[in-house]
Amino acid sequence: MEQKQEKLYALLNEKLDHTEEISDEEILVEIDKLIWEEAKGQYMPLSEKITLRQQLFNGIRRLDILQELLEDESVTEIMVNGTDGIFVEREGRIRCWEHRFVSKTKLEDVVQQIAGKCNRIVNEAIPITDARLENGDRVNIVLPPVAVNGPIITIRRFPKEPITMERLIELGSVSKEVADFLKQLVCAGYNIFICGGTGSGKTTFLNALSDYIPKDERIITIEDNAELQIQGVENLVRLEARKENTEGKHAVTIRDLIKSSLRMRPSRIIVGEVRGDEVVDMLQAIICTI
Repeated sequence: MEQKQEKLYALLNEKLDHTEEISDEEILVEIDKLIWEEAKGQYMPLSEKITLRQQLFNGIRRLDILQELLEDESVTEIMVNGTDGIFVEREGRIRCWEHRFVSKTKLEDVVQQIAGKCNRIVNEAIPITDARLENGDRVNIVLPPVAVNGPIITIRRFPKEPITMERLIELGSVSKEVADFLKQLVCAGYNIFICGGTGSGKTTFLNALSDYIPKDERIITIEDNAELQIQGVENLVRLEARKENTEGKHAVTIRDLIKSSLRMRPSRIIVGEVRGDEVVDMLQAIICTI
């Protein structure tokens, strides 16, 4: 089945004119023609044809075998370790998935599809990038030669509906007393730092905490990749950093955005994450408000 899929995928890529806009319907027509030709003179069950049709369509229009995981709401993290294997996190447990990319070419196609849709550049010269999917899921990509065992994709999933502070209290993640105290701090305009390891729930907690911000304030969010889900604030400005172009120029960093935000009449500035020189500007902004 995998060899057949790989063969038809290569034929489909040859037939499609990638320089023109092609509709989903036109792609499906070409796929049906290829499957009909492949089935000539041999028995191919209807179930296999349907599966093959969906797999080929996902390979061209979506994220190939990852599409199944992206449609599974129980999945919170997807880790692609080249063609060696795919690991999935569900309910806090990481397990190896039974499927994997059968070729490096197909995996590289998915990488470029992800990067292209959010205007990111990733190649041997620029082997590391952060991106996001259309549904808001965060993606980190690392390519060879930095990644020794092939293209690495890590996808962090976010719930469709933001988790509220009330829900965190129900889950036992925070007590009612602590939530009430934090509400007073937010309303009073205190500077708050949220720290923790990867996957510890920093963004989720920040989204929940932001619900306490008075709705008549002007809020500016600054992020590497827009992930925050600030609810109910009309005067909201969302800023996102930009990587350099192919010539290594015209990057817009978190530091640049923090400096610019101070001239935008903010009531509050929310910085999604700080990891470098921008710490200095953030501390200066805090000192200026004291």
